Amino acid sequence: MVKKDTATESKGKTTDTQGAEQGFSVGTFLQGTKEELGKVVWPSRQQLISESAAVILMVSLSATLIYLVDRLFGWVSGQVF
Repeated sequence: MVKKDTATESKGKTTDTQGAEQGFSVGTFLQGTKEELGKVVWPSRQQLISESAAVILMVSLSATLIYLVDRLFGWVSGQVF
């Protein structure tokens, strides 16, 4: 039983050492990046415009709500203090 555990540990160390020896390759990274970008489904122009408008609208509404709550708390604290 102990022998199997030792063998498993040595295999794990060998794999870790091999990964460290290979290091980082810019060429391999760029090739992998190009392959992954080829799998991306890019939105249509109309979809991009509509989703961007939705994001801008939601950010504007959120900012307005935060501003109004801040003004309310400022007014309340002015009344209390």
